[in-house]
Amino acid sequence: MELKISSLAERPEMLDRVREMPDSWPAFAVEDLSGNAHYPRIAVELPEYVQFAEDEHGEVVAHGHSVPFALHREGRGTLPARGWGEVLVWAFGDLRRGDPTDTVSAISVTVAPHAQGLGLSGRMLAALRDNARARGFREVVAPVRPSAKHLEPHAPIEEYARRLRPDGLPHDPWLRVHARAGATLDSVAPASMTVSGSLEQWRSWTGLPFDTAGDVEVPGALAPVRCEPERGYAVYVEPNVWMRHPL
Repeated sequence: MELKISSLAERPEMLDRVREMPDSWPAFAVEDLSGNAHYPRIAVELPEYVQFAEDEHGEVVAHGHSVPFALHREGRGTLPARGWGEVLVWAFGDLRRGDPTDTVSAISVTVAPHAQGLGLSGRMLAALRDNARARGFREVVAPVRPSAKHLEPHAPIEEYARRLRPDGLPHDPWLRVHARAGATLDSVAPASMTVSGSLEQWRSWTGLPFDTAGDVEVPGALAPVRCEPERGYAVYVEPNVWMRHPL
C-alpha cells in the first residue's frame, strides 16, 4: 500500500477526516474520563504531534497521536504507574504552564479496520519517532497496550510483558513491533486506564448481563472487569507496558 504521511499542523483541513476514521477499539476503551478530557485536545492544541496516513485514493487509513512532556522535571523522573492517563495530564499541565519539555510520549496508534495486518502500525510508530527526532527530542516513550493480552485476561501483566519468544523478541505482537524499532521495556503501568460505570452503562458497552458479583471477562479487555451488583457499578483497570525508544 502506497502511503502519504502528513501532520495535522501541515494539513489542518484534514482534522475531521482523521477524527472520523473508523477504528476497532472496544466501546468501553473510549470511556476513560481522563482520555475523554484530554485526548481530543491533542489534534487541536498540538497538531504537529498528530501524524496520519492516506492511501493512494486519499483515504485516511491510520493515525498516530503523541504529546511532549517534561519527564525530568522535579518530582517526576520515572514513568508513571498510571501510565496513559497520567502522562496526558502531565503533558497538558506542562503546556498550560509553558514548561520546557524533554520527552515525547506516544498516546495512540490507530489503524482503520480494513487496513489492519499490512504493517501500518509500525509505519505510524516510525512516523511518531521521526517527528520527535526532527523536533530535537532524544527519546520517545510509549504506554503500550499489548495487542494479544486480551486473550489472557487473567495472566499477570508483569509476566506477560516479559514473556519472550525463542528469538528473544517479545511474545506480544505490538510489544514486538516496538522492540524491533529499538525500544526496551522500562516498567509496567498497572493502572494506565480506569473505566468506571453503572451496570447499565457496562451492559450497553459490552452486551453482557453484569448481574453477578466478581470478575467479568469482557471481550477486548486486558484484565477482568470488577462487577459490584449490590453497589450498582463495575470498574475496569487496564495495565499497559512502558517502552522506551532512544532516538
